Amino acid sequence: MTTTQEFQHLKLPIQGMTCASCAVRVEKKLNKLEGVNATVNFATERAAVDFDPAQTSLDDLVEAVEAAGYHAALREETPAGEEEEERADRFRALRLRLLASAALSLPVVLLAMVPALQFDNWQWLSLQLATPVVLWGGWPFHRAAFVNLRHGSATMDTLISVGTLAAWGWSVVALFLLDAGRPDMRMGFDLSLGVQAGEGHIYLEVATAITVLILLGRFFEARAKRRASAALRALLELGAKEARVLRGGEEVLVSVEELRVGDRFVVRPGEKIATDGLIEEGASAVDQSM
Repeated sequence: MTTTQEFQHLKLPIQGMTCASCAVRVEKKLNKLEGVNATVNFATERAAVDFDPAQTSLDDLVEAVEAAGYHAALREETPAGEEEEERADRFRALRLRLLASAALSLPVVLLAMVPALQFDNWQWLSLQLATPVVLWGGWPFHRAAFVNLRHGSATMDTLISVGTLAAWGWSVVALFLLDAGRPDMRMGFDLSLGVQAGEGHIYLEVATAITVLILLGRFFEARAKRRASAALRALLELGAKEARVLRGGEEVLVSVEELRVGDRFVVRPGEKIATDGLIEEGASAVDQSM
């Protein structure tokens, strides 16, 4: 954390955001605080906050994020390796959820869409296969929808949760209380409309297919974010780690974090320039890969 005049700059990690609208909500909550100017980056899951400590405390920032339905933690900068390991764990968990849901959903979709594959009591098998997909596979969407509901708002997760639960819930009602539970029930394709038209139909394939497709999108998104963060880390690694500062007429090797405004440092041929500055004298060949 660095200080600029009376303002402080803070990068606040935020957990629980699932779409860009989540980032907008958190940003609005933070900017409502006195003396706060915040921008939230959904891709990096961080909020860049400039605030006046005389008007707003660190606890106020955390409480504002929590009030929006998300989680923020004030902690020291996490080592790059540890942070990458956390992302890898979340990525593996998402991949497992996607693969398991896809494997269970495939027979549900085939049975519903290909009448020739339907056999006696096939619909009950579909219910057993679809239930873990909708309830376990779609749990991240249902949890996010519930959290948003508690705070009086709706996001994309709300639409996904309501849609999949509605399709699954109607199918359960049709199986247990209506004609869809008959052993010889077959579900073909027709365009007939009427009061009784839906009593013999179930929509488990809709609930499972939507869940799998959204999980697939989240998987591609998470993979892209991992690759982008890896590229950024590789770029940052190209930067100089040390500088030769002139102090008392002698060169002293210090880390770049110890450089201060007004310091004079030497760049030898082949070295990287540690930070922005003005060339006072001499010429050299420098590493410009950064």
